Amino acid sequence: MEIKFIDSHVHLDDERFDDDREELIKSLYENDIESVLNLGSDLSTSKSAVKLADEYSFIYAAVGCHPHDSKYMNENTMNIFRELAKNKKVIGIGEIGLDYYYDNSDRETQRLWFREQIRLSKELNLPYIVHDRDAHEDVFRIMKEEHCSGTRGILHCYSGSVEMAREFIKLGFYISLGGPVTFKKSKIPKLVAKEVPIDRLLIETDCPYLTPEPFRGKRNEPKYVRYVAEEIAEIRGVQVSEIAEKTKSNFKNLFNL
Repeated sequence: MEIKFIDSHVHLDDERFDDDREELIKSLYENDIESVLNLGSDLSTSKSAVKLADEYSFIYAAVGCHPHDSKYMNENTMNIFRELAKNKKVIGIGEIGLDYYYDNSDRETQRLWFREQIRLSKELNLPYIVHDRDAHEDVFRIMKEEHCSGTRGILHCYSGSVEMAREFIKLGFYISLGGPVTFKKSKIPKLVAKEVPIDRLLIETDCPYLTPEPFRGKRNEPKYVRYVAEEIAEIRGVQVSEIAEKTKSNFKNLFNL
C-alpha cells in the first residue's frame, strides 16, 4: 500500500532552499508527501509562504512572527498579517511563541507579540502554531490566559514533558513531533510519542532544521518526515501506515480541510 504523509511544519522559504526550491517542491509527491504547511517567521517569509501556497495546490501557508523577530513587530505589521490571512490558502497563524534559549528579542517584547498574535488568530478564527523553547511555563500561562472556547492549534516540535502535553491538549491543542524524536538520547520526546493520544498527534520536519536520523547533520527536507513517523510507529508498536493516516486525519480536522 502506498503511504502518503503530511508534513505539518516546513520553512521552504529558507535560504538553504534557494538553489533547488522548485525542483524539491515538484518532487514532493513522488517522495510520498501529500501536502505541507509552510510557515512564515517574519513579514518577508510570510509573504513568500503565501506566494508559494498560491502557486502549488499541495502547499498551505501560515503567517506570523517568530519570537526571534518580535522586536521588529508593530501595529502596521499586524495589519499586513491580517490582510495576508484573508488568502484562502492561509490556514493558520504562525510560527509564534517564546524563545528563552536565544533571547534574540527581549522577553517582554516576545510575550507582548505572542499575545497579540494569539488574539489575531481568535479574531480570524484560525488555529495558531506555537514555538516554545525553554519557556514552557510562560507559554502555557499566556495561552491559558488568552484562551477562549474553540481556540486550537499546534505545539510544534514539542520538547516539553508528557504532563505539560496533557495540559496543552486540554486547551484544545495538538502535539507535533519532529526529528528529535529519532535522536538516540532524546528520552522525553520518545516518551511523549508513546503517551500522547493518537488523535492529538502530528508529525513534521521543521525543515531545513532538526534533520532526523539517519540524516542528522544534513539539510532537512519534507521527505524525511517518514523517518519521524517510522520512529513513532516503532515506539507505539503500530504500523507506520497507521501513523501516516491518523496524522493526516488530525491535520485535516484541525485546519478544516
